[in-house]
Amino acid sequence: MLNLDLSKLSSFLPQDFTASRKAALEQAASMLANHNGPGGDFTGWVTLPRDYDKEEFARIQAAAKKIQQQSQVLVVIGIGGSYLGARAVIELLASPNYNLKKKNTPDIYFAGNGLSTDALLELIALIGDRDFSVNVISKSGTTTEPAVAFRIFKGMLEQKYGKEGARERIYATTDAHKGALKGLADAEGYEEFVVPDAVGGRYSVLTAVGLLPIAAAGIDIEALMSGARQAMDELSVPGLDNPAWQYAAARHAMYESGKKVELLACYEPPFRFFAEWWKQLYGESEGKDGKGLFPASVEFTADLHSMGQYIQEGERLMFETVVHFAPKGEFLIPNDPENIDGLNFLSGKPLSFVAEKAMRGVILAHVDGGVPNILLQLPAIGETSVGWLIYFFEYVCGLSGYLLQVNPFNQPGVEAYKKNMFALLGKPGYEDLKAELEARL
Repeated sequence: MLNLDLSKLSSFLPQDFTASRKAALEQAASMLANHNGPGGDFTGWVTLPRDYDKEEFARIQAAAKKIQQQSQVLVVIGIGGSYLGARAVIELLASPNYNLKKKNTPDIYFAGNGLSTDALLELIALIGDRDFSVNVISKSGTTTEPAVAFRIFKGMLEQKYGKEGARERIYATTDAHKGALKGLADAEGYEEFVVPDAVGGRYSVLTAVGLLPIAAAGIDIEALMSGARQAMDELSVPGLDNPAWQYAAARHAMYESGKKVELLACYEPPFRFFAEWWKQLYGESEGKDGKGLFPASVEFTADLHSMGQYIQEGERLMFETVVHFAPKGEFLIPNDPENIDGLNFLSGKPLSFVAEKAMRGVILAHVDGGVPNILLQLPAIGETSVGWLIYFFEYVCGLSGYLLQVNPFNQPGVEAYKKNMFALLGKPGYEDLKAELEARL
């Protein structure tokens, strides 16, 4: 499924950069397979494409059909891993313009991932008087941003449809046993889906967290899971020929050589939110104990006309990972009898030919400028290839964290801002911290 090209690293790294990490990779792969490394309790995603709950999967498909029949809009409430994966897949497979297209599936809007009053009011206006449903996604139900959004949209549903009608339009994806949202869902009778205990938020796109919104958009989640299963089977085979081992070794070697930033690039505009999902996955997994590559992204060729100058000649602190998909269709460049733009030498050639040569030219220019390059080539964008890529990045992330000797499945630093925010908002129990923080403001 994946062709991994590391040839443009040869002038930057020793030839044995993968072989020299064989023992560490073997240990990392073993810890993932046996769930016994740091954070091993949160490695349920490793076998998820095979071991997922088939009964719940069928309920997800049924709920998606009900939403499609009942509502013109689905509001997905969540933050971080509770929304990035779903939005990434929907935009990559169904277009960033999904809500503008003529279709027999509902518009999908994402809420609860920020605290902007203007954005909230705009979303309410976009829904208007249309029928809508809500999928609220939260392990606890008390995270500020989604909790505030759910309070608002739950009230709107109850005002529009009454409590009984609202109950039929609210889908809660939450903890299986505990938490504020779980308690509310049980009390109110919402249909519930599970955030698995063994799968952390940023690895949860192939659980109900991501699958319900994705299915509601009309995407074939069986094919998505099939692609992930193919990746799981292929990448579970140990050895230096394993592309996940090779990519993880290359990233680690780049880091140890002094690179601080991994720049993810793609030439397909729908990939933008997939890159946002990737940034959370790697940023939260590796960025701890004073370690880790900083994950950044660019959209080519557009960003070549803005960030291109820095990439080419700025500080040499980065390397590039380029994701390239084969085109789905084809378009031939027309001839211009007057040749005003001087491009008739391209007449009759496929646009994909131009894009391919542009990509190759950019790679060579960046390598010549001191930016090492990794190329990931995949078939055309589709459920199977996207499912494969999701699992590939997740698996490499687990390997990479263990190579760095950090726990890739926790995020202790995330709690620091939350405590400060709760204190400044006046949450009970934070009075002493509030006084301290206000004295510093």
